[in-house]
Amino acid sequence: MKAIRLHAPGGPEQVVFEDAPMPTLQPGDALVRVLASGTTRNELDWGPTYTDEHGRSRTPSIPGHELCGIVEALAPDVAANNAAGNTGSAVTDITPGAPVYGLTSFFRDGTAAEYIAVSAADLAPKPTTLDAIQAASVPLSGLTAWQALFDHAHLKKGQRILIHGGAGGVGTFAIQLARFIGAHVITTAHPRNIELVKSLGADEVIDYTKQRFEDHAADLDVVLDSLGGDTQQHSWRLLKRGGVLVSIAGESIEQPAPELGVRGVFFIVKSNRGQLIELGKLIDKGHVKTVVSTVLPLEQAKKAFEMAFTAGKFGKIVLQVTNS
Repeated sequence: MKAIRLHAPGGPEQVVFEDAPMPTLQPGDALVRVLASGTTRNELDWGPTYTDEHGRSRTPSIPGHELCGIVEALAPDVAANNAAGNTGSAVTDITPGAPVYGLTSFFRDGTAAEYIAVSAADLAPKPTTLDAIQAASVPLSGLTAWQALFDHAHLKKGQRILIHGGAGGVGTFAIQLARFIGAHVITTAHPRNIELVKSLGADEVIDYTKQRFEDHAADLDVVLDSLGGDTQQHSWRLLKRGGVLVSIAGESIEQPAPELGVRGVFFIVKSNRGQLIELGKLIDKGHVKTVVSTVLPLEQAKKAFEMAFTAGKFGKIVLQVTNS
């Protein structure tokens, strides 16, 4: 099969389009023909991209962890469980020929390839209103936003949330989910993306090229931080007592001074089939939409990773892998 492979850690310069062996199914797996693969900005400088869960090198490795594809085959145990309808283990909607989407393991070869072996339990039926490109933009960013807002921040109707980088992959979903439950949404954005984030439901937009967000946001219940560094440090005092800052900035979080009466959470997104199904329902009902900025063929993955670092970019960059 054709795939993108990384033979050593580094940046986009390490991205190679080449032949790779077909994946081997493990117990619990499905073989998926990949139609489209989402890209992630920080993936190339992240340890799990190059190692297994025990820290052992697995280069050359295939990047990418969100996909839309077609199920080609099931591992024997999955097929048997489905046939028997075993409670708790059957994924009866994951069958050969089924269109699916999902977030795959960070410690296994990824989605930037024509085929992938993936845990069947990590897959969910593709939202019916989305095409393959749109569906591939959802799993990582959509689940990150869902888990940040609901699992970690416990965001509720009427609360005030500041979302840093509202036009980014996670930000676009976070704005819509927060708005859907009735929160007051403030976000930062590049001027070229202001109208976009407003259209997604942002109540207030701060142009970060001209305004200091700390001068325009206060009395917050939640901050969603995807940037870290100074942005994170300047966000603590904007929270009211009992507030929470949730960080996905790729670095551990320093807890604030106790006298502030706020807390911080850093987390890494986890695959969750149930949440993907719920996201799909919201998408199919028109409450949440995808934002894809660029579509490139698999062989141009190097360009896709280079584009991910462009200032003021919006939405997701998706690789078209194979045709449906």
